[in-house]
Amino acid sequence: MTTTSIFDLRGQRAHKAAPARIAADDAYFRQVAEALAEDIREVQGNLEETLLHQTGDAAGRVEREARVDHFRARLHGLRRVELDAVLGRMTPQDGSAPLYVGRLAVHDDGGTPLLLDWRSQAAEPFFAATRAHPHGLLSRRRYRWEGGRIRDYWDETLGESAEQGDGAELGTSPDEESALLDALTRARTPQMGSVLTTLAADQDAIIRASSRRPLVVEGGPGTGKTVVALHRTAYLLYTDPRLRDRRGRVLVVGPHQPYLRYVADVLPSLGEEDVLTCTLADLVPEGAHAVPESDPQVSALKAGPALVTAIEPAVALYEEPPEVAHVLESQWGPVRLEPEHFADAFEAVHPSTPHNLARDEIWQELAEIVLAQLDPGEDPEEDLVVEQVREELAADEELVVIVHRAWPLLEATDLVGDLFEVPAYLRRCAPTLGPQEVRILQREQPRAWTLEDLPLLDAARHRLGDPGADGRRRRQDAARRETVEEVELMTDYLIASDSSDMKEMSMLRGEDLRNALEDSTYVEVAAPDVLAGPFAHVVVDEAQELSDAQWAMILRRCPSESLTLVGDRAQAAHGFTETWEERLARVGLERVERSTLTLNYRTPAEVMERAAPVIRAALPDANVPTSIRESGLPVRHGRPGQLGTILQRWLAEHEEGTVCVIGEDTGYRHERVMTLPPHLVKGLEFDLVVLVEPESFGAGIEGAVARYVAMTRATQELVVLSTES
Repeated sequence: MTTTSIFDLRGQRAHKAAPARIAADDAYFRQVAEALAEDIREVQGNLEETLLHQTGDAAGRVEREARVDHFRARLHGLRRVELDAVLGRMTPQDGSAPLYVGRLAVHDDGGTPLLLDWRSQAAEPFFAATRAHPHGLLSRRRYRWEGGRIRDYWDETLGESAEQGDGAELGTSPDEESALLDALTRARTPQMGSVLTTLAADQDAIIRASSRRPLVVEGGPGTGKTVVALHRTAYLLYTDPRLRDRRGRVLVVGPHQPYLRYVADVLPSLGEEDVLTCTLADLVPEGAHAVPESDPQVSALKAGPALVTAIEPAVALYEEPPEVAHVLESQWGPVRLEPEHFADAFEAVHPSTPHNLARDEIWQELAEIVLAQLDPGEDPEEDLVVEQVREELAADEELVVIVHRAWPLLEATDLVGDLFEVPAYLRRCAPTLGPQEVRILQREQPRAWTLEDLPLLDAARHRLGDPGADGRRRRQDAARRETVEEVELMTDYLIASDSSDMKEMSMLRGEDLRNALEDSTYVEVAAPDVLAGPFAHVVVDEAQELSDAQWAMILRRCPSESLTLVGDRAQAAHGFTETWEERLARVGLERVERSTLTLNYRTPAEVMERAAPVIRAALPDANVPTSIRESGLPVRHGRPGQLGTILQRWLAEHEEGTVCVIGEDTGYRHERVMTLPPHLVKGLEFDLVVLVEPESFGAGIEGAVARYVAMTRATQELVVLSTES
């Protein structure tokens, strides 16, 4: 382990070069680095040892795989934070030793904490302390790392006696908001990063809020609500018993693919890699090729609850018991199944059982009905006899046809497609729709899916279940029975033919040998639909855009209603006239908590001065946040033909940073320049934003929101190009 300084203070302000301050931190960092290196060596050794360990039984293999996954995840996490593990330090007012806060907990050989995990209760004062409420701290220091070295640090005085602290002793002044301003003015990269070193107290309070109720994080552009929600996810994975040790899963739902790419690195940088991210379209297989609905009336109808609630009666039409009698010729004699027997079997299906998985319950109930009418002999083993009766039922081809016609396997795409193809079917399943509404919902290509169809397909898929699951389960059961029979024969053969001096095979208990052989035999297992849920916690960004039908998709995957909902009513593309509480109560979320962020950290005041009137002209009560800084760069205007010159000049003057051209694709290509339509920029940020023909973004509320969202993506400079300029 190298003992050279890991500080690189060249180019920093002179007052930060005090040797005593540097030496104290540098010595401590060496301890942390050595402890991390030892942790990495230990975890690497545990992983290698586990990989070499072999076990013959299924339970042992499951435990081994779990340990391998644990050590690999731990090793990856340690290596990921090794270069910037330390976030800062706290100096308590009571004179005790400073406490260092890191991305994860680190201890020395004796178990003494060297770093407090940022999510721990002990680390909370580091983020929550302010001058008004110092939380027992005298001062706080924040670090900025780059390439494994400290590039800058900021000291903040907090307690009333702070003039006696280390800052005053060295004749330095506190840096107050310098850490935050440095982060805000730094050039953007193609991916969002962690903001742990600059979290504000109000943001930290939201991150650490309880997950018992749905939490709405409301804030205008640049208030940090997205990054707060992602850090809250990491916090809950550390503290929430339902999520800790991966006993539950977390899903993050974003508005579009550019957003998912932009935030992809945030959670891994916080040590959390086992979190699923997706868009709403990803929740349904048909979403990969779905297009927006072209008819606004049809779109509005599909956004409401009427069509989603039509799925249940649509399925129920395929669950009507046969009204015929049937005589089963069993090996124990004939048995007559009457219509009321079929009705009883159909009614026995549990309400929560998906349609395509329910036939197993029907056959089980029919077998018990038949068994009750039979006299199979003296003292039968009941389970065995029921299984034998089920085999008799399955062998009766006419009976199988009767049951399968009355309760057929269904595909979600067929069910929903029929609603758009057969007017009488739609009228019966959605009686609240008027004749005109039924008519406009019909289409020539019923399976040409739109984005607005996806909630209906999702509801149908959830209600039906996997149509192939029952067949796969039956095949697995049959394969396992065959395996058991083969194992019985193999066990008897091995024990009978044991010719060793020690009679090892004979010394084994037959049951142990059977289990070992059976567990080593491959049995097909169906791949799960990982996005179907349920999830212990779901994060939804840009939640103001969700329709009632889309909310049903989310709630279906989170029955616990443990949700973090991020949004801004003023950025709703189609308007948002209700309160959050009213909107969520309408979709079934009655008790919600709400936190509001009002400071705009991202967008300079010069840009917000132009953006605020744009949104307030359409929404006078829009919650426009207050920018905390100025860039010194006024909003510029020009003609679309100047785009190439503007981009070339900016790229030549800035070696770092990102650009987004919002509007029609002009064909300009550069690795640091993105061209996106207005609806794909929500949640993103760029150093330079160029709007091309913003008047073409639309009229009314939709157009105003599109222009407002596009303008507020800029972190430094905004240019507006228009033929009307």
